Amino acid sequence: MDINTLIASRRAVYPSQFNSGDIETATLLQLFKNANMAPTHKMTQPWFFKVYKNQPKKHLAAAMVQAMKKQKLGDLRNGFKEKKILDKCQMSNCIVGIFMKRATAVSIPEWEEIAAVAMAVQNIWLSCTDQKIGCYWSSPKYVETMHSFFDLEPNERCLGFMYLGKFDHRTLPVKERGSIESRLEWRV
Repeated sequence: MDINTLIASRRAVYPSQFNSGDIETATLLQLFKNANMAPTHKMTQPWFFKVYKNQPKKHLAAAMVQAMKKQKLGDLRNGFKEKKILDKCQMSNCIVGIFMKRATAVSIPEWEEIAAVAMAVQNIWLSCTDQKIGCYWSSPKYVETMHSFFDLEPNERCLGFMYLGKFDHRTLPVKERGSIESRLEWRV
């Protein structure tokens, strides 16, 4: 697939759209190798990832529910939010924790390191599209309370989760975008 088609085909695909196909470890490793090629100021490479499958994925789901309850997010009375979290985790083949490690040896603005992590995630997303893997990036507020669960250092931060699952991209509807001309100004 050429780069223009690949970029135009990239979509958020949600766990309810995944099938039960397995994503092989070699495929996941290639996704992360592609992530590692993201641009980064002064080569700080601030991204790192944690992959959750099988039993560790269930532990992550339970920790997510606890964190959500701790922050009292959503309607806790009827368990809707809890069920939604557990279902998303169960339907996903794997969940990738997206993390940023702030550079301490060089002075780089935090936004640049967040942008570098986002570019690494975009590389994963484009690679998933190429491999017929569905995915989407979720950044729930409760990740702020999961620092100890992830065993993070003070200069590390979770920027959310990427849910991955096998999916047939041909069934995705085409999303119409507004014209770029309305967001472009030429000064030539």
